[in-house]
Amino acid sequence: MQDQVALILRTLVFIIIAILLCAVIFQIAGFSAPLMLQSVVDGAFLRQGALPQALRWGIPLFITAAGVALSFRVGFFNIGAQGQFYMGAIFAAVAAELMRGAPAPIVVPLCLLSGMLGGALWALWPGLLRVRSGTDEVITTMMGNFIAGLILVWITSGPLKDPSGSGQQASSRPLEAAYRLSTSTGISPIIIGIAVLVGVVMWLLVNRTAFGVLAGLSGRNGTMVAWQGARIDRLGLWSFAISGALAGLAGTIEFMGPNGRIASGFLPTHGFTAILIALVANLSVIGTAFVALFFGGLASAALYLPVMAGLPAAAIDIINAAIALFITAKSATLERLFKLRRAAR
Repeated sequence: MQDQVALILRTLVFIIIAILLCAVIFQIAGFSAPLMLQSVVDGAFLRQGALPQALRWGIPLFITAAGVALSFRVGFFNIGAQGQFYMGAIFAAVAAELMRGAPAPIVVPLCLLSGMLGGALWALWPGLLRVRSGTDEVITTMMGNFIAGLILVWITSGPLKDPSGSGQQASSRPLEAAYRLSTSTGISPIIIGIAVLVGVVMWLLVNRTAFGVLAGLSGRNGTMVAWQGARIDRLGLWSFAISGALAGLAGTIEFMGPNGRIASGFLPTHGFTAILIALVANLSVIGTAFVALFFGGLASAALYLPVMAGLPAAAIDIINAAIALFITAKSATLERLFKLRRAAR
């Protein structure tokens, strides 16, 4: 328990250092660091309506990050959440187009299932390449992101193109209001219910099933798991399928919720932010929920920064990148201090 608390405190220290470093960089660039920090805190957490906005951005991030954390636990590194997010939205959009005019109780569940299927299929082929031929899944899943992005451009400017669009951005036709999961706010009882269901199922899967136990052991010591007779390749493929399905579900929620359509290149950093959330949360399902809410707050602050501090909205991407740098980098000094502390006990 003490180690878990120490890990959380250590992560918080890294996040604070990253934000302070960004403040110094912005100050040198000619912006006001105190105003930037105040704007981030106000825009993310303190202003009126901050919590709904944090939930609006945090829920899809949580759903995707929960799947990423599972694949990382097994030792199969799914870097392709962005592509799986796109493919889920594409499959759901195609399903909605094919069933246009059908009753909502039929269309909505089938679109959700179609999105999950699209994400799962897009995650499985890199997993199969690793299992069958030893291909590095980091490279294949990352390349899958670019391919999915190109498929999204093709389908929104071709088969599903909105003929009434302005031409500034290729997009599909708007989804019928009866099929929408929420308004543009992105928050509704259905979406919150889906997020809670995902959290409960993933927690039970990780902590209360043989699959979850073997998944955690496989990521730490795959040889030992293999000696016990478990099939690591099956664990990896199932983790990839579940991870892709959840990323596809998040893409479907964006399509059927706040966006109401798919557009070329929408939310281009979603998958990478979800990976960062999983790492910051130390691959914990409960931790992922809280960290996703935090990053959802940062995403909502991106709309607040240009008005209050004169900073571009991309400043949040810089902060996220700095946090990723500090979280993933190994600090020899801190590692030594933690080892000395454990040795002294």
